[in-house]
Amino acid sequence: MAGSATTTTADGTANLASLPADAISYEDLYARWERGNWRATELDFSEDARQWQEDFTEFERQAAQWNYCLFFWGEDAVADNLSPYIDAAPREEQKYFLTTQQVDEARHAVFFKRFMQEVCGVGDGTMAGGLQAIKPQLTVGFRKIFDRLDTMADELRRDRSPAKLAAAVTLYHIVIEASLAQPGQHFICGYLQERDKLPAFREGMENIAADEQRHIGFGVKLLADLNREDPVRVPKAVARLLGEVTPYTSQVLMPPGWDERYVTVFDATLDDVGVEGVTSMTTKLRSAGLPVESLPGPPVIPPGLTPLELSQRGRALAKAGVIGVREGPSARDPETVALLFDMVQRSVNPQHGLTRPTTYQWDFTDRDIESWHLVVNNGSSQVARGAAASPDLRLELSYQDWVDIVGQRLDPLRAVATRRLRPRGNPLALARLRRVFLTG
Repeated sequence: MAGSATTTTADGTANLASLPADAISYEDLYARWERGNWRATELDFSEDARQWQEDFTEFERQAAQWNYCLFFWGEDAVADNLSPYIDAAPREEQKYFLTTQQVDEARHAVFFKRFMQEVCGVGDGTMAGGLQAIKPQLTVGFRKIFDRLDTMADELRRDRSPAKLAAAVTLYHIVIEASLAQPGQHFICGYLQERDKLPAFREGMENIAADEQRHIGFGVKLLADLNREDPVRVPKAVARLLGEVTPYTSQVLMPPGWDERYVTVFDATLDDVGVEGVTSMTTKLRSAGLPVESLPGPPVIPPGLTPLELSQRGRALAKAGVIGVREGPSARDPETVALLFDMVQRSVNPQHGLTRPTTYQWDFTDRDIESWHLVVNNGSSQVARGAAASPDLRLELSYQDWVDIVGQRLDPLRAVATRRLRPRGNPLALARLRRVFLTG
């Protein structure tokens, strides 16, 4: 499915009559599950334990264990949250497959619990003890996305509509499984295969990767079917969910102290994983008839950038405290400020409806940050450092408050109400500002 292409109509939307997702059936996916069953309790970790102590350096053990902790917690979390998906699925065949997926996720959690305790010496042998032991290793981005999975399960219990189920499937199958877990699995399997290490763990990881590929295929198919059922509300729900969680994805595989040796020690880079994640997400959405560039609302990912550029920028902006969870003041060096305003430019709604060029200017109360301005025109928008000759609207605020507005940590209406953001100039330009930066 990853290599399939979706045909599009004249207006650029997906042709829902023929999609890559249609190449598989729910019955086939279930049959694949029966053929692919494996036993997490029967893997022999004795050789893995010997290699872990004798063949891995202390830092390699530290780096690998950090990465494996994320998988252990994630597998338990998804197993816990699948029940409302089963209840919300409209067809029996979908419910049956989701039931097999819940079994898979529980098996994956048992596998990681065994490995962490028997090989790494983490935990007391119980699931609760293992999870408690690894909790401090969870990254801030990981916590935000999996907290959202918890609240999504609660929402789905109350609302089983196609739109809500589509948002839930997008979070679970597209974001967590396709764009985060699958690239991480490939990274782990790659270096273990290359080094011929941890044979039982490698076998289990390869089995998990096969399970997840089946899960992702199901999610893409279900998303396509839900979109056909409600082609108005489903794309909006998918876009809102992606806009909510994608700012945190760069902080999921965020090594302690942003020390990239946690990945490079295994002959890979964060961009290797990041590029695969971006590509996987966009490909799966297109296969479901929901190409990311056609989703309603503000751009889900900045347009005009390659997957590598998206990976690099996402990490740079996360490290700078612009997007995601901010820990301490945001960076304010010229390179970060320029990236911030490039992000602003790429966030402009191309259907803004302004009939003439309109200039918005940011005047920062910080003495060390100069003004920036944005010219919004039909078909193009341009940002530039410095004050404009005659801006239509000036926005006066602190640099940190603007960063927090861009990073979705500060509500702009609340900022205006509390006078942390003071607009000055043409009232019509102010009234149309929300249309320029459409919030969905």
